[in-house]
Amino acid sequence: MTARRAPTRPDAAAPILPDATPATSTLLAAITRYARSMYRLRRGNAITVLRSGDALNAMLAAIAGARNTVALETYIFEADRTGLRFVDALAERARAGITVRLNYDAVGGLGLETAHVERMRDDGVQIIEYHPIAPWRQRFNLSNRNHRKILVVDDEVGFTGGLNLSDDYATTADGGRGWHDVHCELRGPVVADLARLFRQLWLAEGGAPYPAPPPAEERATRPGDIVARVVDNTRLRRRGAIRRAYIAAIKAARRTVLFENAYFLPDLPLRRALARAVKRGVEVSVIVPGRSDVRTIEYAGLYIYRRLVTRGIRVLRWTGPMMHAKTAVVDAMWSTIGSYNFDARSFRYNLEVIVEIIDGDIGTAMERHFRADQVTTTPFEVATWDAMAWWHKALAWLAFRFRRWL
Repeated sequence: MTARRAPTRPDAAAPILPDATPATSTLLAAITRYARSMYRLRRGNAITVLRSGDALNAMLAAIAGARNTVALETYIFEADRTGLRFVDALAERARAGITVRLNYDAVGGLGLETAHVERMRDDGVQIIEYHPIAPWRQRFNLSNRNHRKILVVDDEVGFTGGLNLSDDYATTADGGRGWHDVHCELRGPVVADLARLFRQLWLAEGGAPYPAPPPAEERATRPGDIVARVVDNTRLRRRGAIRRAYIAAIKAARRTVLFENAYFLPDLPLRRALARAVKRGVEVSVIVPGRSDVRTIEYAGLYIYRRLVTRGIRVLRWTGPMMHAKTAVVDAMWSTIGSYNFDARSFRYNLEVIVEIIDGDIGTAMERHFRADQVTTTPFEVATWDAMAWWHKALAWLAFRFRRWL
């Protein structure tokens, strides 16, 4: 494979691997193989993979420890026990003089009562409701939603992944529903890119201006040695950026391609990339919900799963509470954690963000998590489809025809 040139754009980071050692040579080979672009790849990060309940607690702890700023962006924000813990945490920091900014999606935030929003505002939290449900407004757009999950505290620690602010994601021991999801905690230069994404949308949606955070390439602190990149689809010309990153890694795969995806309706180019990987001798396995919270996507998925398994792709259906994760790991070296689903909404309509990680330790941990999660699945096979009632097959066919609007 031809090596890609280092980025030359003004805001590009310094060279990823300035020193030549056997370790850096191995890492550079991995970057060259799996990364579609070296643009904004940042070295010097520390990343912690977090499961549902642990992620919620880590985020609350980070907010409680904020010294200067809190920037929170989310899709679903419920007024349940978990959601109100975040309401209280944001309000407390604002009362303490910390600058707190909240951007939540109007549709995802339908469960957040006006009284809670006003209480946060009264305590000093600056709040934007993304694309309010107001047809009389000139910029009204019901389809385009903000599905990103971003938390940045003091421009030093960031979080992103698939978790919303709801009891669905809290553990059953903590009074929640125990949904399975994955988030990550980030420290290092890549946090600046999350902060930049938050600020861009904040200003675009009419939020009060504030100074840009220090650029990633100017960050002196390097808490780790992990190479990572924030990939988003916010701007129109970048709508396919996340999908292209996935396909590039799949095409480069030598050993394994392991997905966990909550709403898995891959389009034809992605299905072809997965099938070609199988032909090269790569293990391709996907964990999907056994019973989805969106039944139309569940039925459309059944129709697609039949096609996938006939091409050697293993489809494993989660048997526990809802599986809401959006992760991937290729060859235990290239990984992603984020909000991106393989459905039409993520590709065409929603704002999404993932963290692309090139690191053997993180990749090994992600593969280990996947193998452990396999225990809570049952395989979907051709015989599974054949055993379905005719009307289930009919619903699957019908839902599949409407997949571009799901």
